[in-house]
Amino acid sequence: MPSLTGPDVMTAVQHLGQAIHTGGVAPGLLSLIHLRISQINSCSPCVFGAIRSAREAGETAERLHNVTAWRDTPFYTEAERAAFALAEAATRIQDGAPGVTDQIWDDATEHFTEEQLGAITLQIALANFFNRINHTIREQAGKTW
Repeated sequence: MPSLTGPDVMTAVQHLGQAIHTGGVAPGLLSLIHLRISQINSCSPCVFGAIRSAREAGETAERLHNVTAWRDTPFYTEAERAAFALAEAATRIQDGAPGVTDQIWDDATEHFTEEQLGAITLQIALANFFNRINHTIREQAGKTW
């Protein structure tokens, strides 16, 4: 497997992570966004890592176990639901999916500031980035996280 841990790569990822975590979004929500995207993309190392991060941020088992069914459970706020809808729409852009519609974006802007939306958008992009790298190099859950 190729090495993706060179100093330039790690520095770039660290800078993105810092930008995301200074954007004013609760760390637990950032982890839940990463978890939902990783569930969609079937990325086991990212599911594993996102759950661990979410637990460290104080997320409950009840909320963690229901992220995949967030639309049908009472465990999330309207803001969290708007973030999940944005994350799903931005992730599912293949095969003619509509992507982020005006309604999804408008719902997100009702709950988050411009700075927070920037952090959420970067989190969505970074989670998808990690998912694709992990699939490419066949990373296993729990091996390096």
